[in-house]
Amino acid sequence: MTSRRHVVLTMAVFLTASLAAEAQTTRSGREIYESTCAACHGTDGRGGSAIAADYPIIPPDLTDCAFATREPTSDWEVVTRHGGPARAFSRLMPAFGEALSNEELRLAVSHIQTFCADPAWPRGELNFPRPLVTAKAFPENEALTTVAAGSGAFTQKFSWEQRLGPRNMFEITAPVAFSERTPGDWTGGVGDLAFAFKRALAHSSRRGSIFSAAAELIVPTGSTERGIGSGTTALEPFLAYGQRLPANIFLQAQFGGAIPFNRDHADEAFWRAAFGYQHAAGRYRRTIAPMIEVVGARELVTGSPTHWDAVPQIHLALSTRQHVRINVGARVPVNDRAERSTQYLSYLLWEWVSGGFFTGW
Repeated sequence: MTSRRHVVLTMAVFLTASLAAEAQTTRSGREIYESTCAACHGTDGRGGSAIAADYPIIPPDLTDCAFATREPTSDWEVVTRHGGPARAFSRLMPAFGEALSNEELRLAVSHIQTFCADPAWPRGELNFPRPLVTAKAFPENEALTTVAAGSGAFTQKFSWEQRLGPRNMFEITAPVAFSERTPGDWTGGVGDLAFAFKRALAHSSRRGSIFSAAAELIVPTGSTERGIGSGTTALEPFLAYGQRLPANIFLQAQFGGAIPFNRDHADEAFWRAAFGYQHAAGRYRRTIAPMIEVVGARELVTGSPTHWDAVPQIHLALSTRQHVRINVGARVPVNDRAERSTQYLSYLLWEWVSGGFFTGW
């Protein structure tokens, strides 16, 4: 009899727990958000509750699409699960990993993402890691310093990228270049300045794809006598594409050309593709992305050869907020090796809109 009562009691406890769990998971994302997040962020996502209560830190406006769309869903879930310090934000942002199940966290984040109702803004899932050579399709707010070092040449470029609304971006690039004219005789100076504009033409979070068109105007501010300038203004139009693939793999591609204004110079076509694997390392899922690029270029002159290069590289998030990143690799000639040497490439990237360079570590 005692044994039978024990079995009945066990079944009752199990049934009660199951019903409680089912009741929890049947809550909508809105209900979960309003019970756990609205006290600070407000039911409309604008942070009115915290402002009215005179909180020491005003929460971000979740309806601001410029803020709400720039990071992927995985980053939102990390902060929701582990709290603000998981991305070097305030400790006043609590962790809900023990109070909510994974499914409830996912539903809450899904509801948060509805506060930005403008579909023109590409989602952060389409913001793939930047390759060393191939241009991204996603419009960015970044400052970048890029280094290329090879036989008899060294170039450092400083770039500023800034978004204009949901789809557009402009970029300014100023290079400093050094060349070895004869063994031991180095010279250098400011190279050719470049001004670019990019627009995201189409994007789909469901398909995991983004497609952009861009044009870059290169101004001949460098010295041809020193070997650090092209000697002509040139226009470089191109198309860029990004695609999320299964198993955290992604593809980025670029196709374009260079049209010099001085018609004594040859036009050029180029094509580039980057394949990568995006790994989220550790408890806070910091990005590590090994990539391989295949790069081709050819002057549009009869009999001109096509140059092929391979660019193995590794992209790493340095800061906890992941707004400071580095990439290192090498551009290795696949053909015409007698005439072309390996270049060693790297960049240091700062997504300035996410905080100061020395914050968020």
